[in-house]
Amino acid sequence: MLMVVAVGKEHEIIRKVQKIPGVVEASVVYGEFDVVAKIEGTLRQLDNANLKVRKLSDVLRTVTLIAH
Repeated sequence: MLMVVAVGKEHEIIRKVQKIPGVVEASVVYGEFDVVAKIEGTLRQLDNANLKVRKLSDVLRTVTLIAH
């Protein structure tokens, strides 16, 4: 999952995202997006994690990519 977050909130978002079940990795990236997270699980688990990330107040925009 790629995220655009509020300025200066990258590391705070990473700490919050890492607590979400299914998230196995989260990192700051530079460029169009600010944070990338790797989420593993069933489609239902991915959907739940996606929803939790999108509800975080400092997450402004997300792009979800699913690999099979």
